Amino acid sequence: MKLTAINVYNVDLPVVGKYRMSMGSVSLLQSTVVELITDEGVTGFGETCPVGPIYQPQHALGARAALEEMAPSLIGLDPRNFGQLNRAMESALNGSRYAKAAIDIAAWDICGKSYGRRICDLLGGATGDTIATYYSIPVASPEEAAREARERQREGHDRLQIKIGGRDVEEDIETLHRVNEAIKPGMRLAADANRGLTSRDALFLSQRCRDISFVLEQPCNTMEEIAAVRYQLCHPVYMDELAEDVNSVLRAISTGLVDGFGMKLTRVGGISALRTVRDICDARRLPHTCDDSWGGDIIAAACVHVGATVDTSRFEGSWIAAPYIDGHYDEENPVRLEGGRIKVPTGPGLGVVPDMAKLGSPIASFG
Repeated sequence: MKLTAINVYNVDLPVVGKYRMSMGSVSLLQSTVVELITDEGVTGFGETCPVGPIYQPQHALGARAALEEMAPSLIGLDPRNFGQLNRAMESALNGSRYAKAAIDIAAWDICGKSYGRRICDLLGGATGDTIATYYSIPVASPEEAAREARERQREGHDRLQIKIGGRDVEEDIETLHRVNEAIKPGMRLAADANRGLTSRDALFLSQRCRDISFVLEQPCNTMEEIAAVRYQLCHPVYMDELAEDVNSVLRAISTGLVDGFGMKLTRVGGISALRTVRDICDARRLPHTCDDSWGGDIIAAACVHVGATVDTSRFEGSWIAAPYIDGHYDEENPVRLEGGRIKVPTGPGLGVVPDMAKLGSPIASFG
C-alpha cells in the first residue's frame, strides 16, 4: 500500500455561544482536515484544530503551511508504517507537531480500515464500550458556574473542569467555593487556569480553597513558575499546555513537578505520540486525560480511541468539543456525550466517515 495523494480541507466550526478561557474567548474556529488516499482505494482522515492564534503557538494557517511543506515527501510511503511515516515528517520539517498529528491520525485510520480493526484494538484493546468524559465550564460568574455545575452533575457527569484566570483572583476563589457548595459529594473537580495565574495568585487561590478537593491544572505559564510554588500549594498539580511533546512529559515527571497531565492529542504529535505518553504514565502510575483543544468528529474519535485503552484507575476522561459546536461530520456515527459518557466508535479505523459535502472542495492537494 502506498500514498498516492493528500487533500487538505478547511472546515469552519462555529462555537455555540462563546467559549471563554483565561487567555480570551472564541466564537469561530477553523479546523484543518486531511485526507490520505492510497493506491488500494483505502482512505484515511485526520484533523487538527488549534484554539486560535494566542492560546498556544499553533494556529490554522501554520498547520496548512506545515502540511504544504511536508506532504510532497510523503507520497509513495506506506501509511501503515507509522515509524517510517513520522520519521519522514521529521526529516521534512522541524516542529509543527500539531500539523503532523493530522497525518498521523489519518494513517491510523487507514491502518484500522486495512486490517478491519478499530484503532483502539490496534492500541491494545478497549476497556469497555464507553469511556469517561468531563465537562468544561468556561470562565463565568460564580453564580453561573455553580448553576451549570449542578446541571452537568444531573446529566451524569462525575468530573468537571472549571476554567479560571484572566480576572481578579478573588472572583476565581469565589467561583470555586460556589461550585463546591452547588454539587453533591462524588463530583471531581479540576480548576484550569490555562497558564493564566501568576505564581502569587496560584498560591492565594490554593491556600484560600484548601478545604475544597480539586486538581489545579496548568496554573502558570512556565515550568519554572510552577516549580517555585509547587510545594506550597494545597492541591495536586496537572500539566496541560506545557506538555508539548514526549520529552516535556518526561522532564516534568523526572523533576516531580506534577501529579498528572491534561494531554492534547494534536499538540504532542498525534496518536503515535499519545500512545507513548500513555505508556509512560502507566509505568509511573500518573493519571491523565486524552483530549484535544478543539475539533470535530475526527479528532473526537481519535481521542476516544486512545482514551479507551487507558487503565481506568488512571484515566481522567476524554474531553471533546461536541457540546460546543453544531452538527457532525458523520451524522450516522457521531461522537458525542450521552449521560456523562462517550460511546467508543464501532467501525474500523476511526469509525467515523466524514460527509464529503461538509468538507467542501480541497484547499490544497498533493500527489
